[in-house]
Amino acid sequence: MIEMLVIHLRIEGKVQGVGFRNWTAREARRRGLSGFVRNRSDGSVEAVFSGDADAVSALAEACGRGPIGARVERVDVRPACEEDLAGVAASFPILPTG
Repeated sequence: MIEMLVIHLRIEGKVQGVGFRNWTAREARRRGLSGFVRNRSDGSVEAVFSGDADAVSALAEACGRGPIGARVERVDVRPACEEDLAGVAASFPILPTG
């Protein structure tokens, strides 16, 4: 039986203007995850990952490094709530800035 996990992340640092959203969406799709990613108006990146617990955990850990050019200073991870799930999609879209 596959254990499923849904988490909400807020990634801070030099994470906008470095391809972080595209990298996150590509990595999530490669791992078979659902969810979304978007920039936040405060300069952070927000993401929700849903799927196999091992894949979700691995991508959350990878977000601590991010793509080349990013400088991640902090990653806050918490269980997702019902409000977070409103943007979750199997295609893992990049949503407009929130």
